Amino acid sequence: MSQKTSITTKILIGMVLGLILGAMLNWLASGIDWVQTYLVHGLFHVVGAMFINSLKMLVVPLVTFSLICGVFGIGDVGMLGRVGVKSFGLYLLTTALAISLALTIAILVGPGKSDSIQIQNSGFQGKEAPPLTDVFINIVPSNPVHAFANGEMLQIIFFVILFSIAMLMAGKAGEAIASGAEYLNKVMMKVVTIVMDFAPIGVFFLMAKTFSEQGIALILPMAGYFFVVIGCLLIHALGTLNLLLVLLSKLNPLTFMAKIRPAQIFAFSTASSNATIPVTMQSVEQRMGVNNSIAAFTVPFGATINMDGTAIMQGVATVFIANVYGIDLEFSQYLTIIAMSVLASIGTAGVPGVGLIMLAMVFNQVNLPVEGIGLILGVDRLLDMVRTAVNITGDAVVTCIVARGENQIDLDVFTDPEAGVITEVELPFKHEMDTP
Repeated sequence: MSQKTSITTKILIGMVLGLILGAMLNWLASGIDWVQTYLVHGLFHVVGAMFINSLKMLVVPLVTFSLICGVFGIGDVGMLGRVGVKSFGLYLLTTALAISLALTIAILVGPGKSDSIQIQNSGFQGKEAPPLTDVFINIVPSNPVHAFANGEMLQIIFFVILFSIAMLMAGKAGEAIASGAEYLNKVMMKVVTIVMDFAPIGVFFLMAKTFSEQGIALILPMAGYFFVVIGCLLIHALGTLNLLLVLLSKLNPLTFMAKIRPAQIFAFSTASSNATIPVTMQSVEQRMGVNNSIAAFTVPFGATINMDGTAIMQGVATVFIANVYGIDLEFSQYLTIIAMSVLASIGTAGVPGVGLIMLAMVFNQVNLPVEGIGLILGVDRLLDMVRTAVNITGDAVVTCIVARGENQIDLDVFTDPEAGVITEVELPFKHEMDTP
């Protein structure tokens, strides 16, 4: 019997084919109206948007049921507090390391110094990020139903943890709810596998739309900035994060990178950490053996506040814009950029367009012209795809480190290359048809 192709391989094939088709359409058919109307903004947009919505559809119920099971499974509020403090501290640490790495490499390479770039007024208006005090206040939802309806992850996490602690205190009533949540969580994981079965098609159309609109040639005028950002992202994902994994958990980074690959591909194609939560949780729980009690908290929490990729973009963009405008930044200003990026990763959690909002905040703080952001908008979509993959890699690394520290990871599952591999979904009616 021939071995079935894994879903990761199928997704990778769909991504490459979509990239090729999109680049060809951008090159050959960018001026043909019917191609743009019926293919790019028609078929590609509709199928891609449906796939993204199907992923987002899973996030709130999956996080809710998983977190209830996780907190109830821990059964110890003290351990829950340790997990929260550890994950929060590690997420801030990885963000600080990311921005420091980006600033160091950008200063050494100096993107923007020799590039002949036309500075134009793009009309970009920097939005105000909410004050940090408001962010902490808004963690407590005034209306939990509104928080669930709008996918406010920090508010959902707070309410579900509070509700789960109350379940622990309620005795038999809480046990009954936990039993139901356990079944619902298992069903939701099956829904994840069903959606993933259609992932190669969704990824194909997403990539085709992105590259038919953006094109590869768009990178050329911004090559210096673009490749410095890409280089920093790769160094952070393959170097810094894996070094932390080895030092703090003693886990094999090669095994880790092989098992996180499906989530990275999803993150790259969707450019959304929140939309990738179901796949990230599937990867760390079923592929790496992390206990649900840890993953249910650290993964959605990381998708909300962990912004390593965005921090790297900020660092390189700041140096790049300063070079283009001929502005010399002082050492104290670089320290300000590091501090701002770390704090802004909390302060802008869950805000749409978070990367550009954070960048506008940093520019204002170090007196760089905010309109300079218009220079990097053209390639930001492509970079956003890569930095989202880096973000979820950081989520998974922190999850593994915390789980290892709490003895909540199955090393046999982690070292098994076949553990949790999805080839295709086995639907019930298939068995009925096969039954003689």
